Amino acid sequence: MFGTLTDSFTTAIKKIRFHDDDKALSKALNELKKSLLKADVNHKVVKELIDKVQIQTKINGIGKDQFLAALRKTLYELLEIGGNRGFVFAPNPPTVILMTGLQGSGKTTTTGKLAAYLKRKQKKVLVVAADLQRLAAVEQLRQITSQIGVELYEDESTKNPVEVVAAALKKAKNSVYDVVLIDTAGRLAIDDELMNELANVKKAANPSEIFYVADSLTGQDAVKTAETFKEKIGIDGVILSKYDGDSKGGVALGLSSQVQVPLRFIGSGEKMEDLEVFLPERVVNRLMGFGDIEGLAEKTASVIDEKAAKKLTKKIQKGQFNFNDFLEQMESMKKMGSMKSIIGMIPGMGNMSKAIQDFDFENSGELKNIKAMVSSMTLKERENPELINNSRKQRIAVGCGLSIVEINRMIKQFKNAGKMAKRFSGKSGMKDLQSMMGQMGGAGAIPR
Repeated sequence: MFGTLTDSFTTAIKKIRFHDDDKALSKALNELKKSLLKADVNHKVVKELIDKVQIQTKINGIGKDQFLAALRKTLYELLEIGGNRGFVFAPNPPTVILMTGLQGSGKTTTTGKLAAYLKRKQKKVLVVAADLQRLAAVEQLRQITSQIGVELYEDESTKNPVEVVAAALKKAKNSVYDVVLIDTAGRLAIDDELMNELANVKKAANPSEIFYVADSLTGQDAVKTAETFKEKIGIDGVILSKYDGDSKGGVALGLSSQVQVPLRFIGSGEKMEDLEVFLPERVVNRLMGFGDIEGLAEKTASVIDEKAAKKLTKKIQKGQFNFNDFLEQMESMKKMGSMKSIIGMIPGMGNMSKAIQDFDFENSGELKNIKAMVSSMTLKERENPELINNSRKQRIAVGCGLSIVEINRMIKQFKNAGKMAKRFSGKSGMKDLQSMMGQMGGAGAIPR
């Protein structure tokens, strides 16, 4: 997700890695400046960042470590704008959030992603369809809320969003909801009609906070529209959508400091699970190539049951890992979002996340073939893979439409995965894993 920016910092650091003089520092800063401007970071933000890094590096003595420390400190200060982080619940439920943004910014989809995020935290969420201008908006919310399993409030008998919001809030209070997310109307551009409608909805909703959804693909225009919404409606946080599709990514670096509103979440993929809390310290670590182990741990904990994990570990240690277990793990991994976003959180693995591009667990052709193969097995074959002889393989191949060669290859991969899992589940497993990760990621990471 931060690949282009991370590459910019890596390239700049190479200019100073083996030298400790003004000339080397000047080359590093010039490289950094060019890369940041190319990544669509605002020119004023770039100038401020470069000036601060230069001053701080000279104060501490020119060198690679000093340059790194100055860059890290400056980046953190740039992103650390006062205000709430992530999602903050009101003292008394329900927490009411007004979702605003221009048409096409991904506002409705982001509302669904935020609802899914809250559901994973065991919160009772009500999504309100208050965008009555765009014909497909309500139907889109119906599909999203049905997919993620949260309740939708809609009223086809009125075209007045204020009436819809008032009725929804009454329902939320009577039914004890934790959070109410109100999807409001957008336009292709900011106009008086849009702002007047939002002002009326805001008055009726009396929201705990107002989120503005900014389309990262619009670059610096996202900053300008966020500033206008802040001035006319008031916003408490920005959610940056479609960031996974932004090849430059610079808008995230300067948005908070320019608008003076904290960036709260980033949309990191197309799935409902692909919404990440924007925490400056963690983001700086990822920008510097250090990964985000805390974020990965939180993501994992949200989809993996601890008791089930312990039970699976025991089965692996006893060599009892079967195809049912394999399918369960695939389903769990799907809930974590795209593979690219997961790999990007592992220290030193940023380059690999770029290489895999849009691979994900659900749409991978290889994994679809594996699921088809397992679905063609009997219950006994799934539970005891050793039963699968040549005649059974022939039957399975016919059932899933694959060749015997493909069946043999996938069964071999499954057995190798079981052996690897058994190795890492032992006492020395963590050391083996750390060693492997070091060999895989060490060359690509920016040194601490």
